[in-house]
Amino acid sequence: MYNKRNVELISNIDFTGQYLPRNGFEQVEFSNCTFSDLSGTDFTDCSFVGCNLSNAAITNCKLFDVEFIDCKLIGVNFSDTKDFGFSVRFEKCLLDYTNFDNKKLNKSVFSHCKINGADFTQADLSKSKFSHCDLMGAVFSYSNLSGVDFTTSENFTIDPAINNVKKAKFLSSDLAGLLTKFDIIIK
Repeated sequence: MYNKRNVELISNIDFTGQYLPRNGFEQVEFSNCTFSDLSGTDFTDCSFVGCNLSNAAITNCKLFDVEFIDCKLIGVNFSDTKDFGFSVRFEKCLLDYTNFDNKKLNKSVFSHCKINGADFTQADLSKSKFSHCDLMGAVFSYSNLSGVDFTTSENFTIDPAINNVKKAKFLSSDLAGLLTKFDIIIK
């Protein structure tokens, strides 16, 4: 899925204020680029490495088998992307205040990411993996978290009464993040 052989490399370009071709990109690696508007553009089997996409508009953008590595994606609203074929992977990314509201993200991977204040309301994260992620202030409300592995992540608050947490994995030391609404003291 993310094996990048014979890909076109586009590096060190500031796309701020530029329109991207609507026919999109396939098997392209963007390296150290800056983006402000990816709206309406299709990305298939692409990588973004060391890119800045903070607050970028992505309305009606297609992200199919797309990986983001060491990227800044602060404030990006992934809820505005096309739903069909949506599949993404994040590694070592800054995803603070991103919005995944009502997004189907099952089997997605978030590895070594800072995801503070992100919104996962009504998102389907079933069988996803959060590996070594900081989820301080992330909102999980009416989300499908079944089978999600949170064992190496920290700072999450999840209400099991309003989220599907069936077979989700947590460390016993993280139980406080599941019982916050009860205002109890755990020692």
